[in-house]
Amino acid sequence: MSYTDTQLRQFMAAPESHCLERKESFDRDKVCKTVCAFANDLARSGKAGVILLGVRDDGQVTGIDAGDKLLQSIDQITSDARIQPLPSVTARTFDADGKAVTPSTLPPVRFDGRVWVRMSASTRQANAQDEQVLNEVRRAKAGRPFDSEGIPGTSIDDLNLRYFQENYLPAAIAPDVLSANGRTLEEQLVTTHMALGTAPCLPTVTGLLTLGLSPQDFLAGAYVQFVRYAGSEQGGQVIDQETITGTLEDMIRRTEDRLKAQVTIPLQIAGVDRAQALPDYPMDALQQLFRNAVLHRSYEGTNAPIRVYVFDDRLEISNPGGPFGIVTKENFGQPHITDYRNRSIAGVLKNLGFVQTFGFGIQRARASLRANGNPAPEFTVEQSHVLVTVRKRQS
Repeated sequence: MSYTDTQLRQFMAAPESHCLERKESFDRDKVCKTVCAFANDLARSGKAGVILLGVRDDGQVTGIDAGDKLLQSIDQITSDARIQPLPSVTARTFDADGKAVTPSTLPPVRFDGRVWVRMSASTRQANAQDEQVLNEVRRAKAGRPFDSEGIPGTSIDDLNLRYFQENYLPAAIAPDVLSANGRTLEEQLVTTHMALGTAPCLPTVTGLLTLGLSPQDFLAGAYVQFVRYAGSEQGGQVIDQETITGTLEDMIRRTEDRLKAQVTIPLQIAGVDRAQALPDYPMDALQQLFRNAVLHRSYEGTNAPIRVYVFDDRLEISNPGGPFGIVTKENFGQPHITDYRNRSIAGVLKNLGFVQTFGFGIQRARASLRANGNPAPEFTVEQSHVLVTVRKRQS
């Protein structure tokens, strides 16, 4: 949803409400709480919330420097992973800087593990009843992303509930909120997007991938195929291979252990002194590119896995599912151009510590490869898949 300049100027004099707030300056945490509240849309208005920066509460325009520094700070609202699931935030500049926040299809949205809502002209922390309403809205929303869909034929008995309560939940919810909420196990699963609030409680795709005792029983393509070939041709002699299954955490850790085993660091010997040279591949770059594949792959309507193929001269990572949303073949990999097919899975990877910031994985990988002396990564982007090729560092 977008507003015209005329509408935004009218908002300068309009009373603040559940979908309008004015701020004289940019205070990141306060803005984040308001963004979270707008995304939750507790009033169920369906309208995009607007924050006007550089405008006082009385509507008087004070102005604000809407340069690159401010725009980068606004970009970081959705890239630093403190708001979950990721909301849709757009920024534009005119006489006063207006930013619109689209209501989320996946409430409750959290900022630093807490739910914020707005029913009038103020933002407040949600109570248990507010969250119940948001969960009902979430269930009623049509066209929820596939990773938030329930899987027929499953039950919470298919989930590792001990791991959820002892490991995942403390990482996902702020400690003081967790100790005070008094929710049932089913309510906790629903509010963290691991299950739908149906009767009986039905695990979601994200729930099975995060907590499933055997996720591939229900999501056949959700695995990693690792192959080490001799030489540089696919289809050559296979030196080593493994089908890597389990939860998202299992697959990431086991695959990255495999990748570490492929990274060699030659020794430079000078007299009696030995100094380690640069590795064939920087591990940080491989992690960024592989985790990017886990996050952005399609889990729907495909039995294709993520493929990690290692050759003598290169390493390839491919995932099913091409560009999504605002990302196209033409703008793929550009800074600040990102969209999320799997928003709930994005939150899981952040909570598990595999992602610190969103939207910068490819940039980090490029920088890491460049610093190590490797060629830049090569991307083949098609509608059905994305392939990234990383060339071995030449001595």
